[in-house]
Amino acid sequence: MSSRIVPIAYFSVNCNLDKPDTLNNVRVVLSHTSHPGNIGAAARAMKTMGLQRLYLINPRRFPDPQADAMAASAADVLQSAVVCGSLDEALQGVVLVAGMSARVRDISQEVLTPRAAMPQMVQQATQQPVALLFGTEISGLTNDELARCHFMVRIPVSPSYTSLNLAAAVQLICYELRLAAGQDEYVLPELNPAPAEQVERYFRHLEDTLIEIGFLREKQSTKLMQKLRRLYARARLEHEEVNILRGILTVTTEYNTQQKLDDQKELSE
Repeated sequence: MSSRIVPIAYFSVNCNLDKPDTLNNVRVVLSHTSHPGNIGAAARAMKTMGLQRLYLINPRRFPDPQADAMAASAADVLQSAVVCGSLDEALQGVVLVAGMSARVRDISQEVLTPRAAMPQMVQQATQQPVALLFGTEISGLTNDELARCHFMVRIPVSPSYTSLNLAAAVQLICYELRLAAGQDEYVLPELNPAPAEQVERYFRHLEDTLIEIGFLREKQSTKLMQKLRRLYARARLEHEEVNILRGILTVTTEYNTQQKLDDQKELSE
């Protein structure tokens, strides 16, 4: 590790947990990261999922311009990162540790998928700090580091190619954590669904129009109209949409009528 002194902006001994958000009680701990670009990319992955607490154990190069570049708009995560000299320091105050490991170990330890593990992390993080521990890019977590974990988390990947970039692993785990925390909700646009009577008037208008233009034969219309009803039911038509569709039908019949008049005129001349 470089003997260069780390600027104060990148180091804080104490982690402030005064925010009410559960995710602020989750630390992402990267151990002995060899490439600074991975640190920056991991910071970006964290921020997109609402996590801010980044801990770095003896990174080979940090701070570094490559980390800043890969972080993009997550520079604040890097600037508040806690640089530690040991695992003990990184886990100080933490009550639950999940270790990320892609390798099969001889150690008898519980192994969970991210989807099974993250609800446990969230449940504990509502009260006290927890940590997601990631090892170095080349060999992952050491056996000593895994011994400090309460369970291992393994991302299910294709057995034909199990190598996963560090930042990609951080992104996947943080995504599952966000889902488990119930922060995956989106504000849906307000709908103004058309009332049943308006939709029924549309279907009568549609059937009349299809018969008038020769697309439907009156005796054969029932089955097709049922299929059209199912199609529109999936669309959950809104009030304005029904008006637009009926406007199209009106113009269609007007055009059809005009075509008939033009044809008759040509025949009479």
